[in-house]
Amino acid sequence: MPDKMTGARFIAETVHGYGITHVFFMPYIGPRALMEMEHLGIKRVQTHGEKAAAYMADAYARVKRAPSLCMAQSVGALNLAAGLQDAYLACSPVIALTGRENQLNQQRHAYQEVDHGNPFSAVTKYSAFVAAPEQLPFYLRQAFRVATSGTPGPVHLDLEGIAGSAVIDREGELAVIIEDGFAQLPPFRPEAETEKIAAALQLLADAERPIIVAGGGVTASDARAELITLAEKLSIPVATSLNAKAMFPSEHRLAVGVPGSYSRACANQAVCEADLVFFIGSHTGGQVTNGYQIPPQGTPIIQLDINPDELGRNYPIRLGMQGDVKNTLRRMIDAAETAQQRTEWVQRVQKLVENWKASVSEKVNSEQLPMLPERLCRELTGYLPSDAILVSDTGHSGIWTGTMIDLKHPEQTFIRCAGSLGWGLPAAFGAKCAAPERPVLCFTGDGGIWYHLTELDTATKCGINAVIVVNNNHSLNQEQGGVESVYGGRTPGSDELWLFPDADFAKMAESMGCFGITVNQPRELAGALDAAFASGKPAVVDVKTHVEGIAPRAWMPA
Repeated sequence: MPDKMTGARFIAETVHGYGITHVFFMPYIGPRALMEMEHLGIKRVQTHGEKAAAYMADAYARVKRAPSLCMAQSVGALNLAAGLQDAYLACSPVIALTGRENQLNQQRHAYQEVDHGNPFSAVTKYSAFVAAPEQLPFYLRQAFRVATSGTPGPVHLDLEGIAGSAVIDREGELAVIIEDGFAQLPPFRPEAETEKIAAALQLLADAERPIIVAGGGVTASDARAELITLAEKLSIPVATSLNAKAMFPSEHRLAVGVPGSYSRACANQAVCEADLVFFIGSHTGGQVTNGYQIPPQGTPIIQLDINPDELGRNYPIRLGMQGDVKNTLRRMIDAAETAQQRTEWVQRVQKLVENWKASVSEKVNSEQLPMLPERLCRELTGYLPSDAILVSDTGHSGIWTGTMIDLKHPEQTFIRCAGSLGWGLPAAFGAKCAAPERPVLCFTGDGGIWYHLTELDTATKCGINAVIVVNNNHSLNQEQGGVESVYGGRTPGSDELWLFPDADFAKMAESMGCFGITVNQPRELAGALDAAFASGKPAVVDVKTHVEGIAPRAWMPA
């Protein structure tokens, strides 16, 4: 039965009922709702910028595989929308609440007000205006449904009033109803039709060189075990997108690594040599296919996705299957006969992997100083705790972590930036809020940490003790080649566009109450990380690396 309550209490009780433990926000937004959340034990993380709040919520949602919450007032709403780009690209179920100027003042040049409709429609699955507390039960429940169903993604509610006061501070007759199924991913587990499963198994059996490309849908469906079982039963090599990096053992005889643009050459080579590609829970987007070229267009394709809109979007398919990854793979496993070992194909793939490892071994084992990033990645691979969450920024950070760091334990988690450089630092704090009992390590560069360095202060105040490793080559060296090709060579003018002064991030961290330590040599890293994790504070490990440590371009067929 409905009770008389404020919109603030309704919001707090609803998000608490869905299991949300933290709210990430930039004031001034819904202080009464924040007070009600505090009374329920929800931890309030007040950031120094709206984008950082969205990034924290994104990582929190991905680690928990559940909805998260971020908030901003009217004037900061579009900053929050900019931050939701990453959640949208990563299919992350973030609930965003914003205030907006009262309806009477819309389109009248109200102070600091612009239209919120178009910016949020570009980065959310669903965006709605809420004018009164009586509307909250309809729109907030729908927000949770949409965020978690099908392909997950962010949603947005725009509340009347600059700080949402017309909805949050007023009372109404409101019933708090929690639909438990939408508190976790996925809320539904449909299965592909039996005849399509049989057809897919026949296509796979007939292929001489099949390969699986596993995408983020495997992660969202929690289908790691099923992916491994199917690959082993059918003797099919597996490539994993960045969003599925933790879904297949790195040392498995069928593992080929990450394909696409942030890739190992062996993975691209194997996908290109395949005579059938089985995309599982993958958007087949531009990154995992290196611009829709890997596999080459015309390669026979099977595709499994929970969202039928994705089937055949980027590659014409021989067969499409609509269904939850975990349940559909289980049905495939049950229906499949154990295949004869594809000895020749598997040995060929293993040879490609061996050749790639040999090609990078000199840099991986190098004692050169400043340290090469490949050697940094080797040290991190050996160090990462068995239940660590590895959070990666984009650009070179995404390439290094995606290609050069191996996850050795099934309990390890990997999440990466899907869009904007600078995501990594605040995302690490969001990940730590989602799993406070687990060690969280962020890999970013000096170019990345500069974006949201002030969130170290947020982490100190809130006791969010993640460890940030900075690949500090005092540059954006990923940009060097492009800049110098324009200038016709290296000049003082071109240097200004990619070189930074050598900064001391350890001292900066200490100035904000964090633990800070500098690493110059590979042998120092493990001890520095031990000290960082033991410090009981947010920590920055400033690793001085070589400015010429540039990741190779993705392998492409001649």
